[in-house]
Amino acid sequence: MNRAKTIILSAAEESKLNTWARGRSFPLRLTLRVRIIQMAAKGALNQEIADAMNISRPTVQLWRDRFLALRIPGLEKDAPRPGRIAKIPQAKVSAVVNATLHATPENATHWSARSMAKAQGLSRMAVQRIWKQYNLKPHLVETFKLSRDKNFLEKLYDVVGLYLNPPDKALVLCVDEKSQIQALDRTQPLFALRPGMPARQTHDYKRNGTTTLFAALSMLDGKVIGDCMPRHRHQEFIRFLKRIDSETSPDFALHLIVDNYGAHKHPRVQLWLERHPRFHLHFIPTSSSWLNMVERWFGEITQKRLRRGTFSSVPSLIQAIKEYIENHNQNPQAFVWTATPERIMQKITKCKEALGTPH
Repeated sequence: MNRAKTIILSAAEESKLNTWARGRSFPLRLTLRVRIIQMAAKGALNQEIADAMNISRPTVQLWRDRFLALRIPGLEKDAPRPGRIAKIPQAKVSAVVNATLHATPENATHWSARSMAKAQGLSRMAVQRIWKQYNLKPHLVETFKLSRDKNFLEKLYDVVGLYLNPPDKALVLCVDEKSQIQALDRTQPLFALRPGMPARQTHDYKRNGTTTLFAALSMLDGKVIGDCMPRHRHQEFIRFLKRIDSETSPDFALHLIVDNYGAHKHPRVQLWLERHPRFHLHFIPTSSSWLNMVERWFGEITQKRLRRGTFSSVPSLIQAIKEYIENHNQNPQAFVWTATPERIMQKITKCKEALGTPH
C-alpha cells in the first residue's frame, strides 16, 4: 500500500499550529487545515484523518502535499485552481477596447455596456468584465479648465509661496464671496429619515430671497471671518475689509488672497488699501479658483448646511450661516497646502501636451 510522506514539525511550526488551532478569531478553513497537519504529524493515515474529520481523503492529501511543499505559508492561502478557460478570444477583447477608445455609437456620445455588447456580439457582463480589466469607464467624464493668464507663473509662485512659506509677523487670509445663496423653502413638510427609507423633500420649492457670504479663511488656524450682505459690490467689499481689520491683531500684516473680480480692483478699494498699508492683496491667476483655499471651505458649508437646508426667509438663512461659522470657529482645523509650484507646473505641462496646445 502506498504510504503518504511523513510530516515532521519543527518547534516553531508546532507552536504556530497550536496557536491557530486554539484561536477563535481565525477562519474555520485555516483551523481545519491545521488539524489535518497535526494529525498527519502524529502518524495518522490519510483515510483515518478523513474519517475523523468527516472530509474526503483527496482533501487530506491535498493539504498534506501543500504543507510538504510550502510549509506554514502553504496553509494560509487556498490552493490554486485551474479556473474556467476563457471563451472570449483576445482579438475580440482588443476590438472592444479599441472601439471604446476610438469610436462612438451612431446615436450617442458614448458607449454603454448594452450598446457595446450589441455592436460586438457579446453579453453585457462580458463587456463589463473587459472594461473592468482595462479600467475603462466610458460613462464618466471630468471637466477641467486651463488658465490663459499671461502672468500665471508669477501669480502661482506668489500665492503658493504664501501657503508654503508665509511671511513673519503676518497673517495669510483667503478671501472670497459666495454670492446668490438662495433662501429656499419646500412647498410641503419634509419626511424624516426612517429605517429603510431616506429623508424625503419635495422637488419644487419657494424662493425667499438671496444673500452673499463674504468669508476670510485664516491659513494659520483655520478660523473664518464671515459676514452676509445683500450685494457684492466694492462698497460691500470695503465694509468686509474693515471687519477683517477690526477682528485681527493690528500687530500683524495681512496678506489677502483674492480672485480677479472687478470689485476687488475698484479705484475706491485701491484708495482704501493705500490708507491701510498693512493690507496686501495677492491675486490668483484667472480661471484658477482652486488656488484659493476658501473655496474648499465654501464646499464644506454648502454640503453640510446649505444644500439640504430649508429657510423660510433671508434672515433665517443668515442666522444658519452665522451659527455654522461660530461652531466651526470653536474647533477649527487649518487647511494645509502641500503642492509646490514645480509639481503644479508638471501637471499643467502634461495636460497641455495631451491637448496639443502650447499656451
